[in-house]
Amino acid sequence: MSEATDRPVDDDAWAEACAEDLEAEKARRRAEYGPQPGSAAEELRKLIDAVADKVSTLQSPLLGMAAQGTVQQVIRQARSAVEPVIERNPDLFDHLAAAGNELLAAYRSAVEGQEGRWTKGTEGAGGTGSAPGTGKTAADDTSDPRDEGTGGSEHIDLD
Repeated sequence: MSEATDRPVDDDAWAEACAEDLEAEKARRRAEYGPQPGSAAEELRKLIDAVADKVSTLQSPLLGMAAQGTVQQVIRQARSAVEPVIERNPDLFDHLAAAGNELLAAYRSAVEGQEGRWTKGTEGAGGTGSAPGTGKTAADDTSDPRDEGTGGSEHIDLD
């Protein structure tokens, strides 16, 4: 039996069955994990709406009616400025989010590399690693560093 005969002859029925299975799996995942986040543009719209709703519900006697009106006007202006950008370039926000994630990964890599250089030669806070160039650990050294007088200078690379 070949692969050509394994599949039903009616391709439309096969495609329909696959689509039904896919929808059932999506429904199962939505029920188990909740709805998936939308695109970055949709999430920005949700954020703006949430901020606008929260600000409109805040009625502080300190702000007064004029200040509340001004805040609501600023939110309306921000929304009217952002909406056309979202409509014209919905993929822009996805690219910006991806770029932000890449910058964060690069920052983490740089910080981890620098931390590795800072802690090189020591094992944790106790300083039980080997002293540079000696092969001895700090636990093997019985002398008190305070007995050595003024400490030597060490170059610290801040880059």
